[in-house]
Order: sequence, then structure tokens, then C-alpha cells
Amino acid sequence: MKIYTGSGDRGKTSLFSGERVAKDHERIEAYGDLDELNSVIGALAASLPHPAEGVRPELEAAQAVLFEIGAWLATSPGSAAAGLLPPVDPQAAAALERSIDRMDAALPSLGGFILPGGSPAGSWAHLARTVCRRVERRVVRLAAAQAATPGDESMQRSIVYLNRLSDYLFVLARHLNRIQGSAERLWKR
Repeated sequence: MKIYTGSGDRGKTSLFSGERVAKDHERIEAYGDLDELNSVIGALAASLPHPAEGVRPELEAAQAVLFEIGAWLATSPGSAAAGLLPPVDPQAAAALERSIDRMDAALPSLGGFILPGGSPAGSWAHLARTVCRRVERRVVRLAAAQAATPGDESMQRSIVYLNRLSDYLFVLARHLNRIQGSAERLWKR
């Protein structure tokens, strides 16, 4: 199977639901940013130090949920294809909350803003967090544009999940830096 088709050479692409849209359509922008987030999480997973290997399954679970969200983003609400998509599971956000609580329990309390960085893995987690926040903004904008259409529940669950994922990635960055002995640097004016 060829990877290239040439069908997008004129600035259009197809949604999962079959419609042809411009490559800068808000849906394409949203799932393109989501794809970037998934790739950054993959780089984060590849950079994990041995003592942090236990979080790899959590990162892979997040990547799987991101693929599910991507399917919703790539599908027009109310289309026949939307009826084929499984709903975004609310338990996915709850699983992130449990992981956040587990890691946060071992971290010192924060007394201010920390500078993103630290160890390589911690830095990747901070980068993933910022990309996740951008994706969340895009999905919020898309959800507002399609208000009161079928699939709203999965869009709302996607927003909740992305919000929780960015929190998870922040705490993960702190956790990774702690276990690698990389001190947090507080922002000072």
C-alpha cells in the first residue's frame, strides 16, 4: 500500500465521515495538534529513565485515548460515521486523577511557579503539557462551534480528559525530575 495518494495536493483532505475539507479546517487543526501531542508523549515515553518505567503503561493508555478523541475530531457530528465511534470513556479521566494523586503524594508542595525543564524526561513531560493545553483550547473552540449537535457528550468528555491529561503531565514532570535528582527551579522576578 502506498503512503501517498496525491488526493491532498490541492489543499483538501477527507474527514473520517467522508467530507472533503480544507487542510486548515478547524477539525484538521484540532486533530493535527492532537497528533502532535501523541507524538510528544511518545518521545516522553522513549526518554523515560529506568526508575520511571512504571509510568510507561499510563502514557501508552493516554496515547490510546488520544486516538479515540482523534476519531471524534475527524468526524462530522451527526454523520453516519459518528454512530460507529465508541464514546470517550469518563473512566479514562478518573484513571489520570488516581495517577496524579499517587505521584503528588510523594512530591513537595509547590510554593510558586516552576521553570519548565529539569531532566530530559521531565522536560519532555513539560513540553507535552504545553501541547496538551493547546489541543484543549482547539477542542474547546471546536465544541463551541458545534454546540448542541450529536457527539457533544464525547466532545465534553474529551475536553475533561485533555484538561486532566495536562495536569497529569505537569505532575509527571515534577515526579520524573524528583526521581532523577533534578531540582525544581522556582521562577523569580
